Amino acid sequence: MEFKDYYKILEVPREASQDDIRKAYRKLARKYHPDVSKEPDAEARMRDLNEANDVLRDAEKRAAYDGLAAGVAGPNGASPGPGWDRGFEFSGAQGEGPNQAEFQDFMAGLFKQAEQQRRAQGRGQGFDSGQGYAQPLRGEDHHADIEISFEDSFAGATRELGLRSVQLDAQGRPQLVNRTLSVKIPVGVKAGQMIRLAGQGMPGEGGGTPGDLFLTVHFAAHALYQSNGRDLSMKLPVTPWEAALGGKVHAPTLAGEVEVNIAAGSKQGGKLRLRGKGLPGDPPGDLYLVLDIVWPTAENEQTRAAYEQLAKAAAFNPRAHLGVSA
Repeated sequence: MEFKDYYKILEVPREASQDDIRKAYRKLARKYHPDVSKEPDAEARMRDLNEANDVLRDAEKRAAYDGLAAGVAGPNGASPGPGWDRGFEFSGAQGEGPNQAEFQDFMAGLFKQAEQQRRAQGRGQGFDSGQGYAQPLRGEDHHADIEISFEDSFAGATRELGLRSVQLDAQGRPQLVNRTLSVKIPVGVKAGQMIRLAGQGMPGEGGGTPGDLFLTVHFAAHALYQSNGRDLSMKLPVTPWEAALGGKVHAPTLAGEVEVNIAAGSKQGGKLRLRGKGLPGDPPGDLYLVLDIVWPTAENEQTRAAYEQLAKAAAFNPRAHLGVSA
């Protein structure tokens, strides 16, 4: 997600006056206007200049931008690193999460919040001058990410989630607000699904109901499993003799250890399917065991002798298909 330094775009210091900003914009606009400029990136530069000028020339927008830049990007206005938005709440339509929201959309939501606050303060007791009593408006929905484990989805869980959002104080100044919510993880939830927390979004206006908070589920990296929908897969280490001769071995699942049968002559990368051993659902997912043949090292005389005996007994040339001798 891109964080644009509007002061850098206009080539002015952060303490620049409104007159300085106006002069800088006019100077750069003459240089980069696509109708007169010969610069190869004139169109993109002009687009950025217009965007920066639109924010910094408006006192309220500039205050909101400065507050967010200080809280998110740091006091020097440096661009935040990857994943800066993790743990942030964003407003927007259902289905939009912070990974899809651009920084400018986030700012637009903040400015809309400021406008709503001004209207509410001007009404007084819900009265809108010249229009009668204000109609209650529902608050906006918010969106955020939540990272859970496969075990959370398999058995269900309750997790504490810390979130940050930018809100306006009574004077209309932006500030970072932290809150902690207790979130119930439903059994069988998949990556990409949303958990809805009713009434935990933006407060309503004029007595309206609050919006909802939608949490988009992501799975944390797991030491054993990877997911594809409700299906899981994992590497199952086996010895060369288990793969060659076949036999029964034990494998872990989210439900506990199980015994599986390795067919004689199994190859590296072969798959075993355990039906219903993935994530719960209707129907439940499966667990795929991918065979990983692991050879012991010849670290002692007994193992080395065994390898030498195997070499004599097998008379095997793995490079025969290349047309070369052993």
